[in-house]
Amino acid sequence: MAKLTDYKVLTFDCFGTIVDWEAGVLAGIQPFLASHNAADSFSREKLLTVYHEAEAAQQAATPDLTYDALIAKILPQIATKLGLPQPTDEQSIAYGKTVGEWPAFPDSVDALRRLSKHFKLVILSNVDRASFSRTNSGPLQGVPFDLIITAQDVGSYKPDLRNFEYMFEQVKSKLSFEKNQIIQTAQSQFHDHQPAKKMGIKSSWIVRPGAVMGNRADEIYDWKFDTLGQMADALEAET
Repeated sequence: MAKLTDYKVLTFDCFGTIVDWEAGVLAGIQPFLASHNAADSFSREKLLTVYHEAEAAQQAATPDLTYDALIAKILPQIATKLGLPQPTDEQSIAYGKTVGEWPAFPDSVDALRRLSKHFKLVILSNVDRASFSRTNSGPLQGVPFDLIITAQDVGSYKPDLRNFEYMFEQVKSKLSFEKNQIIQTAQSQFHDHQPAKKMGIKSSWIVRPGAVMGNRADEIYDWKFDTLGQMADALEAET
């Protein structure tokens, strides 16, 4: 049985794992829903399912679109799926700009600082550089990462394997570690664990109980923790 301490690099999904992606998505869409008296018309699961379907399709169709622009672009699609009138351009742009404000999970900042005592911390996120910069300086309280890789850098979105190939190259050239020293650490089975398995790297599933987006029936992982804090606890137990 492999131990966490056998590895040197944690490559993190950010939104859904470190940042409460679902809370951010739901809070960001409330002004649009309220403008049509629909704030209480849909369940949490319905809204997140519709969002995830629209986002995944748009990421595949326009892999070079920055994440904030992509979020703005899918609001009209979400409105159609919900049977609501189309948003104004201003509403769509405002929705895209909420990304950098999405809140961190309560355990994230402390857990990252604890994990950094043993691991190099790498972001591998489906986001743009500007949005992640706002996230890092705001909700993540300036936690230092050793390497930051965004979809904007790669030109594609996970689960595209190009994102992982690019990450391997960057980890080797900038941090001097090989792929067999990496653990992909994430909540989403769809975006992270399934492609990590295809690329031959270990993964740690941060379940975030109650999460809706990114789940799959065929769960893949080498370690499983409800929270990032629990993973930091397990590391400290090993050391």
